[in-house]
Amino acid sequence: MNATPISNEIALRIGLAARELPDTDAARLLRVLADAVGLPPTEKKLSGLTVKAFKAAQDGEFADADSVALKSALGYLKGENTLQAEPLPEIESYSEGDMPGSIRVACASNKSEMLDGHFGSCKRFLIYQVSESENRLVEIREIDDAEAEGDKNGYRASLIADCQVLFVASIGGPAAAKVVRAGAHPIKKPQMGEARDEILKLQRVIGSKAPPWLAKVMGQSPEERIRFEQEEATA
Repeated sequence: MNATPISNEIALRIGLAARELPDTDAARLLRVLADAVGLPPTEKKLSGLTVKAFKAAQDGEFADADSVALKSALGYLKGENTLQAEPLPEIESYSEGDMPGSIRVACASNKSEMLDGHFGSCKRFLIYQVSESENRLVEIREIDDAEAEGDKNGYRASLIADCQVLFVASIGGPAAAKVVRAGAHPIKKPQMGEARDEILKLQRVIGSKAPPWLAKVMGQSPEERIRFEQEEATA
């Protein structure tokens, strides 16, 4: 007896949900869904799927999955997240030397100009050049894990090797270590939101009152960082 086919819309949901989960393709996710809701997965079955049931399915296949990525995947499965591609923000012109004293910042993103991506599953990195007086979105780097050659975290870290700061919704310890080795300072923002909002917050602390970690990534000398720390302590 032939299996009932999966509708095109449900297949799209599964594909998008799989992209939200690290090291997951549609086939792996479908095996978990078969245990969680049965085959074929339908809109009605998926609408009743809970995080608890999802994590317990297939002997806990996703029991240790990051909660941010898991909720995002479930949103796609239930049709709560938009299935249409959202327009990407416009790139702003930038040439080396345009913004003296600036740093380069990456934001893990899945849609539009949002900071909403897990390091291991985000679709792209938004790249900003940020100084004390301005910020510009200078590049959008799409991620193709097919190019990872067996080391996905290393590949993703290499994409932001020219950045000093990485904003990300969540990141695991081993991945964070590779980001640090690549030269970036990872900062988790689990609440997510507009990437530009975080960039503006960062912009406000660039300069003479930069905290020690930021002064370090900006290349300020230890003597300068100590002076700033002492000024903060006596302010």
